[in-house]
Amino acid sequence: MDDAVAEQIEYYRARAGEYDEWWVRRGRYALPPELERQWFHDVAQAEAALHDFAPTGRVLELACGTGLWTRHLVGHAQQVTAVDASPEVLEHNRDRLAGAPLNIEYVVADVFGWRPAPASYDVVMFTYWLSHVPDDRLAGFWAGIRAALKPGGRVFVIDSASLSPQPSGGRMEQRQLADGRQFSVLKRYWTVDELESDLRSRGWSPTAYMTDNHMILVATATATGPERAV
Repeated sequence: MDDAVAEQIEYYRARAGEYDEWWVRRGRYALPPELERQWFHDVAQAEAALHDFAPTGRVLELACGTGLWTRHLVGHAQQVTAVDASPEVLEHNRDRLAGAPLNIEYVVADVFGWRPAPASYDVVMFTYWLSHVPDDRLAGFWAGIRAALKPGGRVFVIDSASLSPQPSGGRMEQRQLADGRQFSVLKRYWTVDELESDLRSRGWSPTAYMTDNHMILVATATATGPERAV
């Protein structure tokens, strides 16, 4: 699995320059008109959910990517630590947030190996990242989030949804870049029930739902007690 994680990092480094094309559905990521309408409706719904969540105080954004979600922290957060293993996507993030009234510390680090000071954040958020966490690393990943949060701290999650039933657990998917290079990437399509059940088993109080057209998973969580073994 270490090799799979390394290849995943390599993929997102190589994809940095074209990642946003997927988000705005340009070129080879274009959708038929009705699906495009549904996609942007769900994007707006997910963005509104983050604003309603109001990520105030010190915010840790893991796998922050090109800043598509970092930009929505303006007006909420007092300070942001934006972590990503790809220096290439962090450059896009810096460019996108240049001049924004937001205090951002950028950290180039593998999310699985980097550890912040304990109890130092009010919010931890990550978007389109949980689906790439290998099943055998979930316990350590959530333990790290718990350790990073102040008492009463909160978690905000955005991730992929699937319009068709998917098998439980992670599996490898083939991804191709515009230049033809191919990579294997771990992907898990969490359902609302699976995610809520998993988080409750780890001592979290979660709320999860799918956006109106079932294209995006939105979840929030707070720690309710000591971490539990699963």
